[in-house]
Amino acid sequence: MHSENDLVIGGFQPFTLSDFPGRPAAIVFTQGCNFRCPFCHNGALIPMDAPADQLVAVDSVLSTLAKRIGRLGGLVITGGEPTLQEGLAGFIREVRSMGFSIKLDTNGSRPWILKRLINEGLLDFIAMDIKAPPERYSSLSGCPVDFDLIAKSINLIAKSQVEHLFRTTFVNALLNGDDIAAIRRLIPENSRYITQPFLAEHALDQGLR
Repeated sequence: MHSENDLVIGGFQPFTLSDFPGRPAAIVFTQGCNFRCPFCHNGALIPMDAPADQLVAVDSVLSTLAKRIGRLGGLVITGGEPTLQEGLAGFIREVRSMGFSIKLDTNGSRPWILKRLINEGLLDFIAMDIKAPPERYSSLSGCPVDFDLIAKSINLIAKSQVEHLFRTTFVNALLNGDDIAAIRRLIPENSRYITQPFLAEHALDQGLR
């Protein structure tokens, strides 16, 4: 039976020290993504509908978190693309009611969802991936992307009072220094921006492995 808080969860990692700045956390990987980035290393999370035996029950995640109150500081919700999930806000409310902070990882393709989550005060940290300069966005996302939506999300996150980070996965074969310089120009000056290394081993595009 599905409640409105149900998230379709494709994976769960009960502990991380590296994914939520400043706090020990757990990670929920939501199932389904609207991008097909050639360098994606979570390809199994892309399809919206995965076989039931590959999914993780929401109740089991909540009960694990309940046992770790006081030991974990937060929950990272990543994907896939979490903003595709109808039950996202309800799930976050439930996790926050247990005293956990929430970090959301997003591709920024659905600014109206981000706006709602920010306005409701549901997020403590947002990390947004910026794939490429505007003219190359669709090729690095593996599908047509309306860059106006990406720009809206950048603006919205930068102006929010929420701690945040913009980041680019630097793939040598696909991006160069000029691209990174162009991406940096998209980032408001008070926002943090990093590049992160590309993990070739599980890349969606086998030619990049």
